[in-house]
Amino acid sequence: MGADIIKSGTGHIPDMGRKYDLVIFDMDGTLTSVRSSWWYILNELGADNEEARTAFVNGEIDEQEFMRRDLAQWMAAKPDITMGDVIKMIRNLPLISGIQETVAALHYEDIKCAICSGGLSCAAKMIADEFGFDAYLADDLETDENGRLTGEGIANVDLRDKGASAKKLMERFGATKERTIAVGDSFGDISMFDVTGMSIAVNPKDMEITGARADHVVFTDNLSDILDIIFEIKDGV
Repeated sequence: MGADIIKSGTGHIPDMGRKYDLVIFDMDGTLTSVRSSWWYILNELGADNEEARTAFVNGEIDEQEFMRRDLAQWMAAKPDITMGDVIKMIRNLPLISGIQETVAALHYEDIKCAICSGGLSCAAKMIADEFGFDAYLADDLETDENGRLTGEGIANVDLRDKGASAKKLMERFGATKERTIAVGDSFGDISMFDVTGMSIAVNPKDMEITGARADHVVFTDNLSDILDIIFEIKDGV
């Protein structure tokens, strides 16, 4: 199935010969084919936390409390759940097709690839290790000395300001705003769009908000379709 590129602006396309240095990818809903790695664990355990998600989206609770309520559902469904249990479930996390091809093509052009996500760090690590991402930044789970979850999360990425985390990755790789691309799918990624030179919304949850703020919008079941946008100048289009 080919990509449906329904919006392709030219405001941030570099001049001929210009290359980007870094592409920062959201994970949940962008690299995964499910909306969230947190939700995936809930679903695997037969639990639900839609009420807390709604409260967070509406600004009624902060990210720390959102994680705490999610984890409470996990622990209610599986008492004494361990980090090992979570990792075992995460191994089957559904991913979008084309990640390997995308990372390989970007690396061929000496472009670094990083993951910036409010999702689970163990999922980001798995994806980074499997496909060769150069870095990842995501949320951790607190455990006791026996590896059991304590019910607390560690927010390494501020869901309301992912742009701040994106800047940390840009600083790490010495990439300027103009030479960095952000790829995401939801309103939480807009702050990354705002701090990078080009933004691509992949299968955005909402065109009115996320799609409207991205330079390019692509509906596809294969991530490598974004390469047509990233390299379009080099291809003479």
